[in-house]
Amino acid sequence: MKKKLLLGTTIAMGAVMILRSMKYRPKKAEPVRDFDLYDYLGNWYEIARLDYRFEHNLDNVMANYSVNKEGNVRVINSGFNTVEGQWEEVEGIGKFRGDEHIGALKVRFFGPFYEGYNVIAIDNHYNYALVAGRNLNYLWILSRDKTLPQPIKEKYLKLSELIGFNVSKLVWVNHDKVNPLENRNTQTEED
Repeated sequence: MKKKLLLGTTIAMGAVMILRSMKYRPKKAEPVRDFDLYDYLGNWYEIARLDYRFEHNLDNVMANYSVNKEGNVRVINSGFNTVEGQWEEVEGIGKFRGDEHIGALKVRFFGPFYEGYNVIAIDNHYNYALVAGRNLNYLWILSRDKTLPQPIKEKYLKLSELIGFNVSKLVWVNHDKVNPLENRNTQTEED
């Protein structure tokens, strides 16, 4: 009886994890069309985010996107942990969920499950981006620079609210240190 209960619980938990990983975006968060991955590659500074456990206590956060040998997106996220007093870095893999000209990807950092990564707004020069995760708990405002012009900030906040994000909970990231990722050549995968 205990083995059946344990097996049933394990199967149910596995099903929940699979179903959770299949939900890649909030209902109103439409990924951009005419997306160009090669224009998106390179360094992005995190200007604001809805905080979650893997980025909790991090400032000076940035991400680098490149294409690896398999043609997938290599993602390196880095930030300064203000509690531990040290830099943290994590590497992940991203893949398009379909058409490569739509900003709808899935990204994996830990374990076998992918999370949604949806570019829902981007300017024509790929200097500023608004990215949504799999639900209304995941939102990032990104910039190629450590600052964001006020008109872009207002536009992205308004769009985020229309989708249903609680922008009052955004964490505005400080950029008062030089992130080690800034000085590394991460455009190509290391051998």
